Amino acid sequence: MRSNRAATIARLAEETRRRALALVPPELQPEPVARVRRSLPRLVNALGLALAAVAVVFWAMFLRPQSLGGPAGYVLVSGKSMLPLYHTGDLVLVERQSSYHVGDVIAYHVPKGDPMAGAQVIHRIVGGDAKHGFVVQGDNRTAPDVWRPKQQDIVGAKALKIPDAVFVLRYMRSPLLLGLIAACFVFVTVLTRDDPDEPEPPAKLKVVA
Repeated sequence: MRSNRAATIARLAEETRRRALALVPPELQPEPVARVRRSLPRLVNALGLALAAVAVVFWAMFLRPQSLGGPAGYVLVSGKSMLPLYHTGDLVLVERQSSYHVGDVIAYHVPKGDPMAGAQVIHRIVGGDAKHGFVVQGDNRTAPDVWRPKQQDIVGAKALKIPDAVFVLRYMRSPLLLGLIAACFVFVTVLTRDDPDEPEPPAKLKVVA
């Protein structure tokens, strides 16, 4: 019983000490605590830069569009040909592969020479090969496509699906979201910058005998 009471008293005393130190100006705090408080904004900035660097590297390696030299392609599904796997409004991330096989869901451009040349289609490979052209068909279709895409026509194979992404894309373009992003940026900038009005700690005098 006495040991529990002593532990409780010690815990309360430590908590009281921490709260008291938080109320003391930095220049009057013990040097280790003041040093930590002064370096905290720099640590936050360094952490933010590190996270940003990781995000940029991840984007460059996996999410960078092919138009910018990356491996990724983005397909916004429209129509019912791939039901029940994909619905209108779904966003499918596809990535370029060295080879494709029967069963792969691929996005491809309608080959040149066709009136619909350049249009993008996302269907499943059901036959053929890269040399003579793949036979592709929608999961909700009873007949294959009339086009036979070859390796150079294929954008990539399915890597990730984002359901109902069309609503997310519309929201991302809304003034409300843009305003929130701007407000967050300003808040983080103000929070992490050094305060120019904060007084410098008093210099220590070195006494020479």
